[in-house]
Amino acid sequence: MIFHEGDPAFHLNIILRGEVQVHRRKSGPIALFIGRTSPVTGKLPYSRMKTWGADGCSVGPVWVLDIHQDLFAAMLLAITSMGQRCVALLLDRVRDFTRMDEQAEKLVSLGKLAANLSHELNNPASAAQRSAVSLATELRDSDEAKYRLGRLFRSDEEMGQYHAWVKAARAHLAASVGVSLIPQSPLEASDHEAQLLRWLEVHNIPAPWTIAPALAESWLPLNLLEQLTETVSPEVLPAAVATFASSLRIERMAATVVDSSERIFDLISAIRGYSYMDQAPIQDIDLPASIENTLAMFRSRTEHVEIRLEFDPALPPISAYGSELNQVWAALIENALDAMHEHGTLRIVTRLTGQIAVVEVRDDGQGIDPSIQSRIFEPFFTTKPIGTALGLGLDTVQRIVSKHSGSVAVESKPRSTCFQVSLPLNRMRPY
Repeated sequence: MIFHEGDPAFHLNIILRGEVQVHRRKSGPIALFIGRTSPVTGKLPYSRMKTWGADGCSVGPVWVLDIHQDLFAAMLLAITSMGQRCVALLLDRVRDFTRMDEQAEKLVSLGKLAANLSHELNNPASAAQRSAVSLATELRDSDEAKYRLGRLFRSDEEMGQYHAWVKAARAHLAASVGVSLIPQSPLEASDHEAQLLRWLEVHNIPAPWTIAPALAESWLPLNLLEQLTETVSPEVLPAAVATFASSLRIERMAATVVDSSERIFDLISAIRGYSYMDQAPIQDIDLPASIENTLAMFRSRTEHVEIRLEFDPALPPISAYGSELNQVWAALIENALDAMHEHGTLRIVTRLTGQIAVVEVRDDGQGIDPSIQSRIFEPFFTTKPIGTALGLGLDTVQRIVSKHSGSVAVESKPRSTCFQVSLPLNRMRPY
């Protein structure tokens, strides 16, 4: 080990031979190798460096010229070109480390986005896959059941009466969707299923435990089943009930496949809107749609969060970099969810103030300590555990908003933290 992260830095090092590997703990598995191509490191003249920002260790034998900061003045006098070289090195160092940290922040954000998307896509995809597999089996069994039922009818009149009952039952179920017959609690649904199971057992229906759930899910009333007993003979009743329950299961499975496919399609559309894929970088952005697309990326984290959206209908589109603005909303929403520990109320407001579009992201978390509020926009400053964040989120927010000639401000107190982003509608476009 040549130097340790956090230790005071007093020396300029010129690597004459060998190689030094530098690892920054807070940046995850990111290493910078310094060898003959970049032989000068450590504290430089004119630098405000106070401590080492990483751990450094030698890779094999290394030969380093070490110059203490007390000798910098004499060195600059003795070597007139050293000052210019050190300034150039400082600029290169700032650019390289900023680029590296921005890439690390993007990788962290991409990892979180991928985790959210995999979680969101997994649920509808699994539901569609399970329903499709069950649907294929149920269709085969249903065909056989219908053939058996057809042979059991004693006359065409009895078959017609059964068909009329089926139409009436379906009409009743279609009319009751979303009205008062939907169970208000899992306990109520369980009680209804138990009632249907007892009715099936009383009427000697084979395997009633497989039929009752299908009838209960559709919230079929018992009086309709009683009407069926008056419509068909006792010999036909078991097959008639089983066939009708099978058709309900098939319809529910098909509806699950359709619903899951729609959810996947909606999520993919939200992703395309979030990333502005295949679109020009600068375009007219609908802020409410931009915010809603960003919220879709956090759906797995907002199950226990009450989201209140208050969008001003008079707010016109603004000309901006769409994908970059979504990074702003993503950073602010993620910070709000972290502050609330994913339980609370998230309120997002848009409004038009003169020629300025204002977006407010408010949460009811614990708030920001007043002693650090002045530092939250500093690069690499973070209150999150080491390894979970680089401290570049709000710095990125400020840079993107400034790029759009806007401003960002924060007001925080316990149970109420609000980040306010102001963006001009009309501005000069130097780009």
